[in-house]
Amino acid sequence: MDHEGVAASLAELGNTHRLAVFRFLVKAGHRGAPVGEIQKALDIPASTLSHHLSRMARVGLIKQEKHSRTIVCIPDYHHLQNLIGFLQAECCIGENMEPVAASL
Repeated sequence: MDHEGVAASLAELGNTHRLAVFRFLVKAGHRGAPVGEIQKALDIPASTLSHHLSRMARVGLIKQEKHSRTIVCIPDYHHLQNLIGFLQAECCIGENMEPVAASL
């Protein structure tokens, strides 16, 4: 992932409703959850939820599948792993650097 993609995903997760939806979907697992179930569980109005879901789908956090008349939202675990990997990629590489003296 590049900085732009990571920043876009994190920006979408920076909204409390979208973060709640994403966490709900991650808990739901690989089968995801129907939009109605998400709405009921999180008490988010349908039009608001639709807006949040489309934003999350646009950056690749979730996928939406239509099953007859039901839309099922599924977290994209590959995208999530890439996002986490990007954040951890350079973890602690600066530990061997000498500490910077505090300036007063």
